[in-house]
Amino acid sequence: MTETASPVAQSEAGARSRRPKLPPWAEKAFIPVFLIVLALLPLAMDSGSDLLFDATLALAYVVMALGLNIIVGFAGLLDLGYVAFFAIGAYTMGWLGSGFFSAVNDEEGLHVGVSGNITNLPGIHFNFLLILLCAIVFTTIAGMLIGLPTLRLRGDYIAIVTLAFGEIIGRLAVNFDQVSFSSLPIIGGPLGNFFGEEQVITAGRQGITPVDKIAIPGFDQFTSLNLRPWFWTALGLIAVVLFVNFRLRDSRLGRAWIALREDEVAAVSMGVPAVKTKLLAYGTGAAFGGMSGAYLGSFLNTVNAEQFQFYFSILILGMVILGGLGSIWGVVLGAIALSYTNFWLIPDVLNDVPARLGLDFDMTQITFGIYGFLLVIMMIMRPQGLLPERRRAQEMTHADEHADESVFVARA
Repeated sequence: MTETASPVAQSEAGARSRRPKLPPWAEKAFIPVFLIVLALLPLAMDSGSDLLFDATLALAYVVMALGLNIIVGFAGLLDLGYVAFFAIGAYTMGWLGSGFFSAVNDEEGLHVGVSGNITNLPGIHFNFLLILLCAIVFTTIAGMLIGLPTLRLRGDYIAIVTLAFGEIIGRLAVNFDQVSFSSLPIIGGPLGNFFGEEQVITAGRQGITPVDKIAIPGFDQFTSLNLRPWFWTALGLIAVVLFVNFRLRDSRLGRAWIALREDEVAAVSMGVPAVKTKLLAYGTGAAFGGMSGAYLGSFLNTVNAEQFQFYFSILILGMVILGGLGSIWGVVLGAIALSYTNFWLIPDVLNDVPARLGLDFDMTQITFGIYGFLLVIMMIMRPQGLLPERRRAQEMTHADEHADESVFVARA
């Protein structure tokens, strides 16, 4: 008996082998091209247009998605509570860049690295770059703390724990509008004296508004009427995050993350420190979420507990899955595609389609149904993602080849 693959399977395998393969350096060489093209994009739009606003939001979401990709794509740790890092970063911006703590310094305010009219305002007002560093520190610590209970867990159990932490942070954001610093145990007294005895920790659904606009040294303070500086600042954050992502992926730590993702038992047996490696993945991914959260807090001019819902974590995870788990450029593409679908295509282009068909609803009411439909189609048609990582693409191709080989002709 001899087994031979079917002609269809052989032709598909031959087609796969004939596909052009880019050299390894091509994806890094594309970075300056990508940044230059996007940097010129705002010049073709009106400085205050809704389209430029949506584009700026998309870039901020790219930073978020690249951070989650480190946790889920590189290290293989399913995180359903990524909204917690967005919340921490946003509240860092709200606490250190607004008049929320109006009683500080006998209502004269605390000003560090700022200039102009802000120096006369009550509250705490730090320079945006300092707030960005504080957001990175706070979210990195929070990421490691969230990662600690998951060290002995795998798969779905990690997802449940991270989901719980995301919901805890969201509930604290809502309910801490009734909790003041003076009521905190042990350290409540000194904090109450500094911030004011009746100063609450969060503003709940009312929100912290307004939040200081970004003011980078050497440039004028940003305004809501000119969105180009906001766009270019978000693009600068992407440049930093892309550089760090590529360096980490190709480093010893990145290879350790991938080894844990592929087979944790084998990785540990080869000497990979699982505890340290997982905590670094959580901390690094959380830091990027905090950066984007601080930026969005200033860009949206408010930090509101309603922003930190479970759907946000699913939206960011959908960007990673849509682009391709572990693929840096795939995640960038997935984040841009899903952001524009969420903020432009559904509300501005397709929203009135049901009404034209005589139906009594609009497309924004079924946004999550659209997301679900897109993900189902992706899992059926292209499960590896839009731009898959090379290793994952090989795995999916290898699985397809095995499936094709199951069709054979038996001859005597």
